[in-house]
Amino acid sequence: MVIKKKEDSKSTVMNISETRHVPFAVVEAYKAIRTNLTFLLSGSETKVFCITSPEAGEGKSTTSVNMAIAFSQLGDKVLLIDADMRKSSIHKKLKIENNAGLSNVLAGFNKYSEVINHISDTFDVITAGQVPPNPSELLGSARFKELVDTVGKEYSYVIIDTPPIDVVTDALVIAPHTAGLVLVVKDQVTPTDSISRAIDAAKFAGLNILGAIMNAANPKSGRGYGYRKYGYRKYGYRKYAYSRYGYGYGYGSAPTLQKTQDDANSQQQ
Repeated sequence: MVIKKKEDSKSTVMNISETRHVPFAVVEAYKAIRTNLTFLLSGSETKVFCITSPEAGEGKSTTSVNMAIAFSQLGDKVLLIDADMRKSSIHKKLKIENNAGLSNVLAGFNKYSEVINHISDTFDVITAGQVPPNPSELLGSARFKELVDTVGKEYSYVIIDTPPIDVVTDALVIAPHTAGLVLVVKDQVTPTDSISRAIDAAKFAGLNILGAIMNAANPKSGRGYGYRKYGYRKYGYRKYAYSRYGYGYGYGSAPTLQKTQDDANSQQQ
């Protein structure tokens, strides 16, 4: 599954109750993603899946929120879990508190029922919680597997937002307990070698790659954006110079682009 999704320069988070203020192309793209994932997960024993990206800043968390909203609008009971405990952002996008969340549950301080945020009748969220010193160990613990098994039975769909796969190993630790992972990339920003590394890491770990979502697809670029059949094709990603910055709280670093295509587009307008 490959879906290209148009976005403007600012990440768009859909409204819980209605989507009339969201660009039509964005809404339709998420509906297409939802339909494809529904078919892909129909034969799976679990409806729990991860969303990750090769590097930081490619829109995976915004995609996670919007996918949870899209599924919940069908009347399905959906749980979104922020497992990016080093650099959490789900609570900011949904404007909710993050006093206690996933890390508190995995450390044994809270029951998961105590940290659930009820966004709507069909949409619940578990935020990342306080920043722990050992995120990977917590995610690889028996408590996490027990949590995934429990919520997988109580919700129609469980979406787990994980850190970038080329930065830390958390996504590789989480994904074996799920139906697989969805890889989010950004048009003309994510280098092809980063995508290759992420796919190779997932394959080496024996993980199921459900598909890929391309963010910020430019309909004027001639890359086939539209409502015809989507398929796999080779995209010519540009080469960019990199700067380094610390991802999270001292757990390594990841390359980030000095100038994205969105910045370039804004300068031309």
